[in-house]
Parts: sequence; structure tokens; C-alpha cells
Amino acid sequence: MHRLKPTTTTLLRCHHYSTLTTPITSTLKTRSVIRFSGPDTIKYLQGLLTNDIRKLNQTEKSSSIPTPNMPMLQTPPIYAALLTPQGRFLYDFFLYKPPQCDEQLNPTGSGPRSNCSKEVVELFADVDSSVLDELLVTLKRYRLRSKVEIENVAQDFFCWQRYGGEVSDKASSSEEPEADSVGWGSSVDPTAMSASHSSNEGWQWFKDPRLSCLGFRGIFPSNTTPPMVEADKEADEQNYLMWRVEKGVAEGSTEIPKGEAIALEYNLEGLNAISFDKGCYVGQELVARTHHRGVIRKRLLPLRFIDDDGKEVEQKVTPGSEVIATSSGKKVGKVNTALGSRGLGLLRLEAAFEGSGELVIRDLEDVKVEAVKPKWWPDEWVQEYE
Repeated sequence: MHRLKPTTTTLLRCHHYSTLTTPITSTLKTRSVIRFSGPDTIKYLQGLLTNDIRKLNQTEKSSSIPTPNMPMLQTPPIYAALLTPQGRFLYDFFLYKPPQCDEQLNPTGSGPRSNCSKEVVELFADVDSSVLDELLVTLKRYRLRSKVEIENVAQDFFCWQRYGGEVSDKASSSEEPEADSVGWGSSVDPTAMSASHSSNEGWQWFKDPRLSCLGFRGIFPSNTTPPMVEADKEADEQNYLMWRVEKGVAEGSTEIPKGEAIALEYNLEGLNAISFDKGCYVGQELVARTHHRGVIRKRLLPLRFIDDDGKEVEQKVTPGSEVIATSSGKKVGKVNTALGSRGLGLLRLEAAFEGSGELVIRDLEDVKVEAVKPKWWPDEWVQEYE
């Protein structure tokens, strides 16, 4: 399946993305879609991933006025991670459950579909494209005798994000009902009807399962344009990266270093990726021990790069750069992601918020580092240092 002729993408000339007044939408080319199917799908993923995958068996009434373009019931997506047996981060997943036949409306929109046959359990996930092949190998290695099929459907589906403006401040999709529809707005169209009924799958926007301020996320067939995306108004994915960076949210196995990162230091519990009462999963011991100890000295933070006059410094800092405290000359963290004058860095909280000296980039002492506390952080994460 081939995608329609791509729309013109736009890279916004804006340093402060938090001030965006209108929503924008981006195709996330850094994410690929895979599909799980088979009777053991939920059980298999429940024993692997950090979140409680059984929640995907729960549905809630759709928040919008029902139309033939959308399912009558919906299952919110789940964010989760796969760890090494030693508890280090490997891959992140956004898991989606398409609506079952009896959860969809009939063609007139007057009630649920009838004559539904027994359906196979099926889940979709968007994952980091850069590690797709090895991720599939890893998942299949853990499959053993589980009755679950794992397929790469990256050519058939694309991942999209809608963010910025008021859309990213809404608590639920009920504030923007159009985001719930499968096709274009709330009107009926053949493509949406096909997606919702003929294929037994209704594709729609969902509130980002990590944070409301990140907006809406969804996977859609690669030969269609999602609802709410105006012609020639698709924004470059770099805009979404900057939006995340300013919020202090990393994504994927590069920004969250594969095989190295500790989930709690990268704030995955605050991003709704971890269940502490689901039972065993791969790597659980380190996560549980760190959580119950209650002391996390380092966390991923949004960073601003500035000069001596407080002006933002563009394109000087690269990922991997060390952050140094001038008072001690010691390393207090490093930059994981850099984009323009902004970045993400894993820093010692004491140095970031309580230190008496400045923070600078090693070998670039004219570049100062300003750590920013995200608005969504719980107070208890930093109250010791403020």
C-alpha cells in the first residue's frame, strides 16, 4: 500500500514552541507500526512490558456524539517500555486496540453493528523506526510457544501527532470532538466508512497517553490523510521534536539510550509508562527497587543553551556533550538531545536546582546551560532541592 502524494511540510521558524496558538500536525517518520495478533497477545505483552496491558481489554464510551465515522466505544492507548533483564531501557511502545465489531456503529449510526463473527485479538503499536528490525527479533525471541503473531505493517500505517495551541491543553478529546472521528470531521465519507466498517477497524485520534499537554496521537492507513489535517498544512516532524524537548519528554531508543537508561531517571513513571502493581515483567526488579527506595538523584530535564548575556545560543551543542558545574569543575550530567538552542539532558537534580555555580558545556565554556523544571512534574520530585 502506498501513501498518497505527500503534502508540503513546514518547519516553523519559532524558538518558543510553547507559544504556538494553533494546533499543527506531523507525520512521525521516526516511528513505525507493528501488529500483534492471536489469542495470547495480551498475556504475552503483559509479561514483557512495564505497563498493565490488561487495560486494553477495557473500553469506555466515546466522548463525542456518535456518527457512522467512529466507534461507539473506544479503548485509550497505552504507553509502555520493554527493558533488559537487568532493568535497563530497550524500546518504547504506544499500543492501540482497534475497536471490535460489536463496539462499532452500524452504517446508519443508529446503533451497534450486528452479525459480528468471533474476532481475533489484535493490537497495534508504534515503535522507534531506527531499531525496528532488532525490536522484531527481540519480540519473537520472547514469544516461545505463545500463540501470537508479530508483523511489520509500517508500509500500511503511519503514526501522526497533533499538538500545539489549545489542543494540547485539553484534558480529554471531548473538548475537541472532531479529533474522535475516523474520516474527515463528523461527516460520512467512503474512506472512513471503509475503515470503520468494511475492515472492522476505526482509526481515530486519541489523547496522548503520556501527558495531555502533548496533544493527540494516532495511527492511520498510509493511503489516507487523518481528520483535522488541512491540505498542505502538515508540519515537519522537527516541530514535534521541539515541542517534546520543551516539555522535557524523550521518545525512542536514541533519546532514551538503549541498554543504558534507567526508566525512572527518564521520568517514565510520570509519563504513565509504568504500573507498580501489575505483577512481574522483564526487568521489574530494578524498577521496583528504585521506586521503593524513593530517592532518584538524576532526571531528564529540558535545557536552554545561552551565552553570558542570557541570549540563546543556536547549533553549538551536540548530543553527548558533558555538562559541568563551574563551582566544582565536575561533570553533573550530559546532553541527550540538542535542537537549536534547546535540549534534553540527564542531570543531577542537586546541581540543576540547588547548585551555587553555573552549568556549562565542557570545552564550550562560553555556552551556559539553564535547566528548566517542566510544569507537569510532581512537586515531590524536586522539593528537596528548591
